[in-house]
Amino acid sequence: MLNIARKELQSMFASPMGWIILAVIAAMFGNYFANGVTDYLDVASGAIRPAERFGITQSVSQSVYGSASFIMLFAVPLLSMRLIAEERRSQTMPFLFSSPLSITDIVVGKFLGLMAFLATLIIYIGLMLSTLNLWSDIDFGYIVANTIGLFLLVGSFCALGIYFSSLTSQPIIAGILSFIFSFILMILGRFFANDPTNVAGQFSFSTHFQSFASGLIDTADLAFFILFIVTFLTLTIRRLDADRLRG
Repeated sequence: MLNIARKELQSMFASPMGWIILAVIAAMFGNYFANGVTDYLDVASGAIRPAERFGITQSVSQSVYGSASFIMLFAVPLLSMRLIAEERRSQTMPFLFSSPLSITDIVVGKFLGLMAFLATLIIYIGLMLSTLNLWSDIDFGYIVANTIGLFLLVGSFCALGIYFSSLTSQPIIAGILSFIFSFILMILGRFFANDPTNVAGQFSFSTHFQSFASGLIDTADLAFFILFIVTFLTLTIRRLDADRLRG
């Protein structure tokens, strides 16, 4: 499992596309961070009444983490679409099936490799926001909660992307399907905002991410993301296992 994860991680860092995605996303996060600090300083200078101001941690972090969730929505399908679909297209799946590794090792290994790659960006955000502590007292608990929430959200995108990658030999199709379904799950809560009892609205990523974005770690939201990730990794394992049995 760890060998598969290491192989996937090395292939992403060895690819120019991987470095381009890293550079572009890091630059976007840096831009949102700079804009957030500028907006906070404008507000702190007296643009609104003191009673209506947010602390610097919440003010800047909301901008960065809010944008990060949607940036990752576009980035993850680009990275996950080739994980299994490329193996099918290059006809190397039989070699994976004949290896001493189990299907579970292969799927979880690819998932961990992709998550490790994306973790560099999530950690980058946390470190960037932590620099605010050099000139102001910040709420590290708020940053930790948002970081955990972003990890879980990105993990859900990755699990969904790997599943669609296992359904086709065309990476582009896998990427498009992954993006469409991830986007639907992100905005689903907006359609049922006035009806919290609606079952469909409970599957919205943004709804469950909201508690983390508020600086809270809700066990119900934590369980939702973990179950979602486990479910789609399990579906991917079952899909590949069926392919192996068919030969």
